[in-house]
Amino acid sequence: MSWASNLPEELLCRPTGLVILTGLDVTYNAVHKSIWDSFYNNRRPDRVPLQFQVVPGDHEYPKCRTNKKQSYEWYIPKGILKTCWMKKHLSQVPAVVVVFYDLDWDEPMWKEKQMECSTRVEIVRHSLQGHGTKLSVVLIQKNAPLPPGEDVVAAERAASLCSACDLSAKNLYVLPQTDHLIGYTIRLENAFYELAQGYYHGEARKVKSHKDFLNKTTHQLLFVRHQFKVAFFNEMKQDTHTAIKHYKQGYGHLLELRMHDSNILEIKTIAGYINYKICRLSFQHNAPLDGIAQFRKHIDFFKSKTGIADLAFEHSAWMSKQFQVFGDLFDEAIKLGLTAIQTQHPGFYYQQAANHAIARKQLCQGSCKPLSDKPSTDPLEHLKALDYYGQRPWRQGHQSIDPPDIQKEKEGIAALQADELKEDHSWLIIPLLNSAVAQFKKYKSLRMKRFLMVQMGQEYFHAKDYQRALMLLSKVTWDYRGERWWPLLTSILTTSLKCAYLTGKVQDYVINCVELIGPYTTCSAEEKTRIQMNLLRVMSNDAPEIETGLDPACVENAKQLWAPVSEPCVFNVEMQNIVPCVECKARFTSAAVAADQEVEVEVYLRVRCPFPVRFSKVSVSLNNPMYNQYLEVIDGHGISAASESESKEGNLYLVPGTPKCYKFSFLPVQEDVGSQLEITGVCVVMGSETARCAVMTWVGAGGDAVTPIQTALTLLPKKQNKNFIDWDQIEIDPSTKIVSRPALLDITLNHEAPSLQNEFYLIQVTVRNNEEVTIDNVVLSVVVPEKEENDKSTHLSVDQAEFDGIVINQLSFIDVGSMEKGETRNKSIFVKCLQTGSKYITFQVEYNINVVINGHTIPCACSKTESINLSTVSAFEVSVKLMNMKFETIEAIQAEEPFIMMPEIKCTSPWAVDIQDSDLQLTSCIEKTDNSPSQLNGVCLKKSECAAECFCLTSLNTAVTSVSLGSFVLHWKRRMDQTGGNLDHPSVTTLFTLPTVNIEHIPISVELKLPAYGNMKCLLPVRYVIHNRTGYPQEVEVNMEPSDSFMFSGNKQIHFRLLPGKPYEMTYNLFPLIAGHVALPKMHLNMQRYPGTMDPIIQKMLPSHVFIKPLGKSGKSGPGEK
Repeated sequence: MSWASNLPEELLCRPTGLVILTGLDVTYNAVHKSIWDSFYNNRRPDRVPLQFQVVPGDHEYPKCRTNKKQSYEWYIPKGILKTCWMKKHLSQVPAVVVVFYDLDWDEPMWKEKQMECSTRVEIVRHSLQGHGTKLSVVLIQKNAPLPPGEDVVAAERAASLCSACDLSAKNLYVLPQTDHLIGYTIRLENAFYELAQGYYHGEARKVKSHKDFLNKTTHQLLFVRHQFKVAFFNEMKQDTHTAIKHYKQGYGHLLELRMHDSNILEIKTIAGYINYKICRLSFQHNAPLDGIAQFRKHIDFFKSKTGIADLAFEHSAWMSKQFQVFGDLFDEAIKLGLTAIQTQHPGFYYQQAANHAIARKQLCQGSCKPLSDKPSTDPLEHLKALDYYGQRPWRQGHQSIDPPDIQKEKEGIAALQADELKEDHSWLIIPLLNSAVAQFKKYKSLRMKRFLMVQMGQEYFHAKDYQRALMLLSKVTWDYRGERWWPLLTSILTTSLKCAYLTGKVQDYVINCVELIGPYTTCSAEEKTRIQMNLLRVMSNDAPEIETGLDPACVENAKQLWAPVSEPCVFNVEMQNIVPCVECKARFTSAAVAADQEVEVEVYLRVRCPFPVRFSKVSVSLNNPMYNQYLEVIDGHGISAASESESKEGNLYLVPGTPKCYKFSFLPVQEDVGSQLEITGVCVVMGSETARCAVMTWVGAGGDAVTPIQTALTLLPKKQNKNFIDWDQIEIDPSTKIVSRPALLDITLNHEAPSLQNEFYLIQVTVRNNEEVTIDNVVLSVVVPEKEENDKSTHLSVDQAEFDGIVINQLSFIDVGSMEKGETRNKSIFVKCLQTGSKYITFQVEYNINVVINGHTIPCACSKTESINLSTVSAFEVSVKLMNMKFETIEAIQAEEPFIMMPEIKCTSPWAVDIQDSDLQLTSCIEKTDNSPSQLNGVCLKKSECAAECFCLTSLNTAVTSVSLGSFVLHWKRRMDQTGGNLDHPSVTTLFTLPTVNIEHIPISVELKLPAYGNMKCLLPVRYVIHNRTGYPQEVEVNMEPSDSFMFSGNKQIHFRLLPGKPYEMTYNLFPLIAGHVALPKMHLNMQRYPGTMDPIIQKMLPSHVFIKPLGKSGKSGPGEK
């Protein structure tokens, strides 16, 4: 039914109104050609949907039926829809005919031209007699028209022309020859479009008017026909919503028809047409769910309407076409913006179309037969010239249940069957599967994609395109291997083996054989035996036996391809991509190998096929190719040799199920010490390199053909049999590290932890040679790995305690020299830690030695490493106090006034510390008042003990308001006799930063010269010295406050001028009246330039009390006694 299932072109296209243009000479008249181009070319989507044709003025249009029915009472329809009806209204019967005529309003020969124009119009009107086609006239004029109402002559002549042509004034148009031709064309198009709308609306009303004359007894077909026509006219009118309504009504009438074998084909054909229109318009109206629901309803109703049993393939072809067309509609809607989902997309419909096409092929193969006797007349003679869609060519127009001629019916069925046999169904199925694969790939349904690719491969096989079949099937086998679908994999591999045989591809044939004879395929034992024998023949340069179920003609071509070859045929088989019958595991026997030991490699091979296999070569590849020459074994026997006897070269005869081990060993080169050796591949060769040779390669160290599934039983330990190799217990170890030969020497580190911050910490390194021979080039390296690149807080020096401010945290290649057997060497390493915390220090000794292995002398580089984690603590904590001369704590110092600084040292070292000296490094504006020696010299501090000393300092007159005092320098060393060790650590100098203080600048200072004590009722002389610290004379007023504790003589109130740089002295004689710690008379000082501000400052400068001794019984006099 391929002829009946196809949709006609006039159904698939978008219906648009037909407008005929006459009177244009597009061949010889350039103006007419430009007018036609403006209508026909560059039709953008925004222009009205019309199609235009140019015809001569005397063109013959389809004749309108003269005997139109006035009554349907005795009318019996012969079919549903005529095959020529849609085509006639799309391209033959116009909605509008436009007559173009060259005529200006000022034409001198107006009468003659008017007569000629009316004649042309009359000819067209006569040709369209009986049709409701609209007629219009367009006058092509050279000049642009004047505005309406201004050209009186044009109005008169236009009325005259309309009267002569029997035209309405609305149907007369003017087209001037100007530069804006496209603008006039678009205006004309819009006018023609309105006329076409009216025409198709009238045609639809005419068809609707027939409804009243119909009855459902004899005119059931007409109900369907009329609804289809009304819907089609509305489509041409671009009223798609009304069109889909009438299509649905027509489809409903169609389902009410009486269906039997003689008319089911016609009903299904028209149902397919109407269903296509409904679904297409539903997608166009953005109602995809309505379209899908309509299609499901359509399929559910007709899927069981098979029709004539002998032509059942026609039903499958029709079903396939329905799914394919709906899939195309769905896909087109998606391209225009519709969103599909993984469970609803065009791929499912293409898949169903392919399934029905496959069913069609199977029905054809089962029921169709070629014609034995050719009938006198061909029943399919009128197959391409049917009167009605979907009718049999030998009984057109027949609507009865029984066929009119039984013999003709049989001949027609036989002819259709014979015609179906000529169809190559595979090339119908493959495009459908290809479309489905693309959709399932797009929506990421990978399993469905693989399944359909397998179907495509099988169809290519049936279509005898064996190379494409082999390529497609090879793409999906990997996924089926990974998911362990062994029955599916076996079926695919069997088909691939046949394709490889028919195309003569040796490599693909061998790969499929190696996989099919393995333990995981579901082939029978006899089949595996046959395949292995064929594999042996191919590798022996012979032709394999013919595969079963193949086309004899293709087999004859294949035999020529499998003729023995004279040139070598070497090819690779990547074993990790298949599930082969050969398994390989390679490993190093140890994870690390010393430089003076042999590296051992073991390769295990196992075959799991019906019969033993002999390989010709086994080799292992490492990441360093220089060792590959030591890692191969060659079998000198041919592939057909069937014994396990040993040969000089090696024995590669493998019995099924019995693993075999091949061992290799070699000495590493000195350059590989510290690097890692890896197995990059294993190669097993089958066949001869002079004929056919299969190089089976595993990437890495191989492994199981299929990764075993771990269960509780597989994890239990098993008993090991020394004479039996348990394949499952063989662990793959693809890498080993070449390490240095173990160093036979001792490294002793003698030190006393923890170290103290900033001290030169001594570590005594002792190296002893325990080798049996002399060792050369002995070097010591000391490294402190820093946590950060800029973190350099540990300094190293060797033999001498040196530090010039540049931190060295790595000592490389300290020469120790050659060492005899049992000799000992010492090195002193000084570590200076600038910060507290924990430091990891590594000591490495390297040397060279010559080692004799198997009569060969091998130079080896040995090294040994020791490390310590050294903890560093601070030796001291220093706090600084600032006080005035009355030992009162102060926050700021006063310029040119003495003050006291007292650093207090607390020992935090676990070791006793000897303080050797202390000093100050003062800034330029601070200086000492005396040069007394250190008060801490010789002091020994133990943990948590404290010591302090005082410094009397003064600041110079400076303009700065804040200054750093400088540094406190402490010279110390660890006390040797307290450590209990014998290491003498050098002296250490540590600088402690002193605080930054503010300097107060005061204009005046007062100094009181007072004895240390006085005696009651004895004279106590005191003297006040006043200094002007400014550069200007100052007016000063001094008041002495009376006191009950003293009688005194001197100025109680005085006013004087104080010059810069010249002190002023005031002397008072005090007479103490009471004993004890007695308050002195207060002196109040006021400066006229700084009124009321100086007195509090002066009070802080002067002592407030003095000690007065009571009268003694011995009569000794005190200070001031005469």
